[in-house]
Amino acid sequence: MTLVGRYKKSFKARIILPAIIILVVLVVILNLYSSVKFLNYSENMIKAQAVANVNSLMFYIEASKGNSKTAAVSMALNIDAVEAIKKRDRNEILRVFSSMHEFYQVDYYTVCDNEGLVLARTHEPGSFGDSVLNQQNVKDAMDGNIMTYFEAGTVVKVSVRTGAPVYDTDGALIGVVSAGVRFDLDAAVDSLKRKLNAEATVFYGDTRIATTIMRDGVRITGTALDPAISEIVIEGRREFSGEADILGKQYKTFYMPLLNAKGEAFAAFFIGTPLAELKAISDIIIRDGILIGLFGLIISVMILFAFLTSISRPIIKLSASMDDVAKGNLNINIDIKAEDEVGRLGQSSQKLIDIIRKLIEEINKTIVEHEGGNTDYCLDTSEFHGDYKKLANRILELADLGAVDQLTKIPNRRCFDNRLKLEWDRAIRGGTSLGILLIDVDKFKGYNDAYGHTQGDVALKTVAKVIPQSLKRAVDFAARWGGEEFVVLLPDTDFEGALEVAERIRAGVENTVIPSENEGAAKVTVSIGVNSKKPTPDSLIGDFITLADEALYRAKEAGRNRAL
Repeated sequence: MTLVGRYKKSFKARIILPAIIILVVLVVILNLYSSVKFLNYSENMIKAQAVANVNSLMFYIEASKGNSKTAAVSMALNIDAVEAIKKRDRNEILRVFSSMHEFYQVDYYTVCDNEGLVLARTHEPGSFGDSVLNQQNVKDAMDGNIMTYFEAGTVVKVSVRTGAPVYDTDGALIGVVSAGVRFDLDAAVDSLKRKLNAEATVFYGDTRIATTIMRDGVRITGTALDPAISEIVIEGRREFSGEADILGKQYKTFYMPLLNAKGEAFAAFFIGTPLAELKAISDIIIRDGILIGLFGLIISVMILFAFLTSISRPIIKLSASMDDVAKGNLNINIDIKAEDEVGRLGQSSQKLIDIIRKLIEEINKTIVEHEGGNTDYCLDTSEFHGDYKKLANRILELADLGAVDQLTKIPNRRCFDNRLKLEWDRAIRGGTSLGILLIDVDKFKGYNDAYGHTQGDVALKTVAKVIPQSLKRAVDFAARWGGEEFVVLLPDTDFEGALEVAERIRAGVENTVIPSENEGAAKVTVSIGVNSKKPTPDSLIGDFITLADEALYRAKEAGRNRAL
């Protein structure tokens, strides 16, 4: 066996065997760690499940409130409902309201006249004519207020109800619509159990009136709440969470009191999960996690073995070529034939990758920044050498020539067009307004004729400094439009905001002394056309600019030195 062959064999052995040993040790440690942490993990799972159940219960209750309110308000405005109430037509009221239970996801409607006498109940069609003024939601609706409460009634023991006033076309109160979602039905707790994957119970006072908990196949309704818990939840009006024994089973429980309009805890919700089930779930999760970890480690060993086995051909010529590339010589034909040590290959390759990646990233960022209007940004060429440095410097030169106005040193018209397209699309996506200012130096031709083009250039450069200084946000963008005209883009700015910025620019230019050997050429003024639009996909950029140009024309016609 040659020296190179022995080295190749030794190289693989030195890498693969320790790696396999390390991975095996990791598997053992993972199993030991999982076993030690099992109890803590199970407890965390139980707590997490309990928190999730509580959050889901809160969401269910809030959704029920929302459904109740939406149903009451919507039906109070329903034309057919209003007409039926006005006519006191009980059959029509029942027909109209009963058809809307499923649509608004409520369980019942109670409709009364303007004196609180029941005209119809969808849950008790044969019961009407009695007063419901004892219900707070109805009282509030009589006063013109739409309120939602947890309330108890004669038949519906526990529900959330919203009362909404019903007005005639002349604005007179003709009745009240009360819409409710019931919690005291087996169907309600069964639905809640399906949503939460947990047992659910509703108490009226301290008595179970709806529950999913069974004993010998029968719901345990009519049984009493634990006195200690009742003292906290019903009498103390506080939530309770912890473990409790129900029918000989330990549950992770949460009790929440339901407070009526008077702040009394007249009912309560319960959700609970058997601890045995939660621990069984956590056992399955941990077991699956260990199996997945073992499978992943086995796959990792196989991939590592295959990968290292394939790296058996050190490449001397490639290493030398890569060093030359890193020094700046790009005219090299990389020919992967000869073999050399992998360590040198890796170092040289990484060095080249890092340099090329850095250069490409910096060049792309410079181009993007310049096209977007940030002409102050430039890449740091000190990190590069040889041809890389030459290329970086050349890109900088081209970026400046392509994006910056050479006289005023602010972005040019081409750069502005790119920025306008960018901000236009961004405003469409965000649904925001985009402001634009077209700025023209007043009577600039006369200024040039009087003081010469050199002094005219000084004036333009001075104005080009004042405009960006008048912008207070980094996102605002100023550019030279052409000749003696400038343009400003104001993202997320309505017309009033754009006009305010325009006035600030106008005043800034008016109050700025322009350097000059001739005292008479000290100042210029500008006229500014203002436009702002919330663009849509159908809007045209040309129309947006045209409106600003028309505003600029009106500003000139109105006497110049103003923003319109």
